[in-house]
Amino acid sequence: MTLHNPKLILIDLDGTLIDTVPDLANAVNGMMSQLGLPRRGEEQVRHWVGNGIERLVKRALLNQFSGEPAEKLYQTALECFKELYAQCNGHHSVLFPGVRDGLEGLLSQEYQLACITNKAGQFAKPLLKALNLYDYFRLVICGDSLPKKKPDPLPLRHAADFFQVEPHHALMIGDSINDVQAARAAGFQIICVSYGYNHGEDIREAKPDAVIDSLTQLPFLSSQDFILSL
Repeated sequence: MTLHNPKLILIDLDGTLIDTVPDLANAVNGMMSQLGLPRRGEEQVRHWVGNGIERLVKRALLNQFSGEPAEKLYQTALECFKELYAQCNGHHSVLFPGVRDGLEGLLSQEYQLACITNKAGQFAKPLLKALNLYDYFRLVICGDSLPKKKPDPLPLRHAADFFQVEPHHALMIGDSINDVQAARAAGFQIICVSYGYNHGEDIREAKPDAVIDSLTQLPFLSSQDFILSL
């Protein structure tokens, strides 16, 4: 698969840059305990994440992937989760291997970088700062920055407009089908990492342009076109 060398690179947060499941699971378990409900294990939470904290809270309450809990219970649980997650956000989350070296390499080649996440700004920005990633990005678009979030293409198109880059000169790097769908709709190229949060499904099934095992593969791309294997 040959991809054009991009002028702008957008990178997802949870599951691509940072493994946030330990802190999310801690908040989920604390929420469930306060509600007098069974705690959920970290591996279960790892399967549920990727569609925002609202959906995560619903999945935890129901102990299943889809469905709607009672509205009153959900609202109580959501507020509880937000309070607990704000307290532990970034405490046990860790960078995926190769992330910092990959970002350093991209900056050394003077790529424009932005972080595009569905995570709310009250959690995303403190997390990036806690793990010393915030300053790598000229722009951070969070799940509540705009009226719509991924898989809608709006955040990607907003970033392209901000940097004055045509969509076909932009690249999205993510870990889930949400990232693939958003990139396709926005007219971006899309590379996915083989790790991350895609609900237990192989990201190759979503047909991104390429799949990599580490961001360290990115800085060594040629100055013209680059080739990665799907």
